[in-house]
Amino acid sequence: MYSTSDFRRGLKIELEGTPYSIVEFQHVKPGKGGAFVRTKLKNLATGRIIDRTLRAGEKVEKPDLEEKTMQYLYAEGKQHYFMDLETYEQTFLTEDQLGESKNYLQENITITALFHQGNLIGVEVPMFVVLMVTKTDPGVRGDTASGGSKPATLETGAVIQVPLFINEGDKVKIDTRTGEYIERIS
Repeated sequence: MYSTSDFRRGLKIELEGTPYSIVEFQHVKPGKGGAFVRTKLKNLATGRIIDRTLRAGEKVEKPDLEEKTMQYLYAEGKQHYFMDLETYEQTFLTEDQLGESKNYLQENITITALFHQGNLIGVEVPMFVVLMVTKTDPGVRGDTASGGSKPATLETGAVIQVPLFINEGDKVKIDTRTGEYIERIS
């Protein structure tokens, strides 16, 4: 079991039989009454975010989660297919279940899959991925002194902000936690 003093971003907990990941938390000590913890929790099965307030020192369960290394195969409609690298079994998740992770999936990428009570509920993509820019406006010469940025569409359909010198066909490194541009890969 975890206590509220163990809370940190990304910690996986279980409330009422449902696994959650802590998005944000704040310890509050009002002048009157007992201390409490305000949390934003992401439901690992549905991707929905809820707000929950817990008393300070309250205990929460550790979820029964299993992690497996899997390979992303392909998308068909709104379903994305994955293969277990040990048993070669295939399973899928919908775009709603994937959430923001779908923006960083490319064929044959290795991911960590989360299983709760034997059911696939989500995936964790690598911290950094390299994707190709498929559409962006050309940068104007001399327009880089301000260090500006422009929107760029990646091969997965995600739209991110990139520096003005990035062109279509360039490969860029992306931080999947924040969705931010890191560097151009030559």
